[in-house]
Amino acid sequence: MHHLVQLWFEWVLTGGYLGIIVLMALGSTPLPVPAEVVLPPAAFLAAQGRLSFAGVILAGTFGAYLGAAAMYWVSRWIGRPLVLRFGRFFLFPPKKLDEAEHWLARYQAGGIFFARLLPGARHLISIPAGIVRMNFAVFSYTTLAGSAISCAILAWLGRRAHQLEPQLLSDPDALLHFIRSQSHFLLLVVLAFAALYIVSMWLTKPRRTE
Repeated sequence: MHHLVQLWFEWVLTGGYLGIIVLMALGSTPLPVPAEVVLPPAAFLAAQGRLSFAGVILAGTFGAYLGAAAMYWVSRWIGRPLVLRFGRFFLFPPKKLDEAEHWLARYQAGGIFFARLLPGARHLISIPAGIVRMNFAVFSYTTLAGSAISCAILAWLGRRAHQLEPQLLSDPDALLHFIRSQSHFLLLVVLAFAALYIVSMWLTKPRRTE
């Protein structure tokens, strides 16, 4: 894993916006490319004036959406039986598919949005969305919204790391540890949006008339 982190780090440092797009697209698939090792170092470069902070967020969001859309259409095309048959070869065993399907069935469009904010779910949720043939427009705007927020938070954490410990740019593992230690910021955002979602669902729930 250490060598992979080093490789992704170098791709970001040398590839710029294109490297961000490619890695974030891969991170929206079952491949193990966490956004936490892509956007924070890119934000480091932005803090140094080598990239635009807004550009980092846009590139990250665009890449995440490309990968998610690709997984949606592949899953929609091949269907559940083939996903079950071959998913285990791509770190996506039947148990994970069942969990993702239950999540999507329970929260629907909100489930896509919140999954994009959660590190362990953002790369999986597109698969059940494609299998159940979720409306692609709804899938797209919830994916874009969730990805944009997630990318903005991770980029902000990268800039925060640059301000507090600028030497972390030379140590990818230490930077990843720092970002994960600050993950409570992302958790607070998720909880805030979850509360708003629950309240909005309650307010729009049809009332029984006497």
